[in-house]
This record gives sequence, C-alpha cells and structure tokens, in this order.
Amino acid sequence: MRDLIVFGEDYGALPSSTQHLVKRLASQRKVLWINSIGLRQPKFTKHDAVRALNKLLRRDKSKQLKLESEPVPETITIVNLMTIPAPRSTWSRKLAAALMESQLVPVIKRLKLNNPIIWSSLPTAADVCQRLGNLPIVYYCGDDFGALAGVDHDTVLQHERHLVQEADMVITASEKLLRKFPERKTRLLTHGVDCQRFSQPAKRANDLPNRGRPIAGFYGSLSNWLDYDLLNQVISAMPHWDFVFIGQLELEQLPIVQADNVFYLGPKPHAQLACYSQHWTVSLLPFVLNAQISACNPLKLKEYLAARRPVITTEFPALKPYREHVIVIQNVGEMIKALESAAKQSTKLPEGLVDSESWEQRTQVLERYLEAL
Repeated sequence: MRDLIVFGEDYGALPSSTQHLVKRLASQRKVLWINSIGLRQPKFTKHDAVRALNKLLRRDKSKQLKLESEPVPETITIVNLMTIPAPRSTWSRKLAAALMESQLVPVIKRLKLNNPIIWSSLPTAADVCQRLGNLPIVYYCGDDFGALAGVDHDTVLQHERHLVQEADMVITASEKLLRKFPERKTRLLTHGVDCQRFSQPAKRANDLPNRGRPIAGFYGSLSNWLDYDLLNQVISAMPHWDFVFIGQLELEQLPIVQADNVFYLGPKPHAQLACYSQHWTVSLLPFVLNAQISACNPLKLKEYLAARRPVITTEFPALKPYREHVIVIQNVGEMIKALESAAKQSTKLPEGLVDSESWEQRTQVLERYLEAL
C-alpha cells in the first residue's frame, strides 16, 4: 500500500470526514498528517490570537477544549507547521510554500514513506503540494469554500483553482460539489457513519437534563449556518420542552435566547455524543439554507439516524435519500407541531437505516480510487 501525506484539519477529538477516512486507511499504511495550515489570515481578535499562539507552540486543540482525544494510531505521525495562513500575494505564497517544504522534507525522509500519495483537504496546501516531488495529488473537497463561513473566500478559491488544476484526482462529499469540478478526474464519496458507536446502546450522559420533560437536542458547530430566529421562537413557545446544544461556539456570543429550558453544554468528545443523542427525544438539524449548507453533507445526519431518535430538520439537498425517515419543517409552526407529535408518539426510527454506509464501507471505495492513481 502507498503511504499518505495528508493536509487536513487539526487531528483530535472532533473528527472531520478526512480523519474518519484516513484513520481507517492508516491500518495498512503510514500516514504523515499535517494539522491545519489555515483558510484565512488572522484578525486582531482574542479568538485568533489564542489560535495563533496554540499553533506557534504546537498545542493540541483537543486539550485546549478540555476534550479527551482517542489514541492516535501508531502509523499516523502528526505535525504542526509554522507558516503564513492563506497567503495572498505571489511573494507570500512562495515564502509560505518554501517554509512548509523546509519543515516537511526532513520528516518525510525520516519516516521513509513508501511512494506516498499527497492528500489535501485544504485548498491552501496547493503550492506546497507541488514542492514535495513528482507525487500524485488527491484533493478531497468536503465543503464549498466559496461559501464557507470564516474563510478568505477570494484567496482560498484562488488556491483551490490551482489545486484542482494540479490534482490527479478530486473527491467530493456531495453531488453539488461533484458538478463543480472536471468530470474526468472527479469522484463522489459521500460521508459515512460509525454505525457501532451510534447504534449500540450508550449510557445516558450525567449532564443531560433529566427533569421529566421531552428534550430537543443538537450537536455540532454553533456557527452562523444555524437558524437562530427559528430556534428562539420555538424555544419561547415551548417552555415545557428542554433544548440542549452541544458543540464549539464559533461566534462571539451564543445567539440563542437565555431561558430556563435552554442548556448549552459546550463541546463534547465524538466518542460521547451517543450518550446524548440516544437519550433525548428528538434530534435537530435547524440549518439556514445558504450556499454552504446546499453543498454540505453533514456528518451528524447519519449519526442521528443511527441513534434512532426522530430527526426534525430544515430543508437541504443532502436529505434526499433520507426524506422518508426525517421530518422536514419550513417554519416555526411546523416545527412546534413536529415536536408535539414526537413527544406523543415516543417512537424510534427503524434499525439499520445507515448500516450500509459505514466509514469502513466508504474506505473500501476510497481504496479503489487510490489504487487507480
């Protein structure tokens, strides 16, 4: 098996689809994982200052969030690079690429990688990918970077065009993204799910409210792609329900109304999420339908389905294969009605809805893609 050089997100307790896939690929190969090199230039904010300091000092993000990461497989080597995040000018791009190359080449030589493939989940790795030798390049695209919140869109899209041009293969996580890139070298690989983790009975979390009320729960990034206006109106109209939110707050403050029936529990390790989702009454996907959500294939959708609690969601394209198993709502009234119905029925979703879509199955497909390079 050919080894991998992976430019990904920060490896840790909140795994991306890249991490799910690469962790399984690593069972048969060595992997050099480069933590995030950035998708935008830092701003003069406390959040960015802390992140920049952590990068400089090579601190583990999962520890900063006080999360317990799962053990890293012995075949995966993780490095943090000092670089210029999302460089714009020709000069700064060349400097950033040279800086990363100088740090990576000694590591690559030390690991004695076997005919490696370069895998990039970040467009901003485009320049350094070319400097690591005549190696095949895979661009794994899980998001529409032209619409992704918190990104220097013009800069990142410029890098992405370069990466797509140089890539031997592009792999996308949604059909909308599939149509964005050259047909001859683009493949579709929708997200999988850890079926065992989310379908096997999990102990109820100690901090999940236990007040004899139905619970509507959400986990994931608390960012601007959630419909906070919808949520706040429903929360105010349903004081007899508890609403639980789990995840990293990506905004200056939580835009959810402060109320007796609202519980923000902060981020939790991926390994503990089923301790919540199996025990609340309904799972929520209250997205705003914007360009980013239109192109996404959210990991939590299949995780929710595996946990077998009813799913109440706003509309987005990736729902299509699962529409008969979820409750799609368009406004406050429909969401209130759906919650009331779920509380009365107390039924679970059928078993095995996503058993054929495990990360192991997705990895088998991915292996075939990589063998073709």
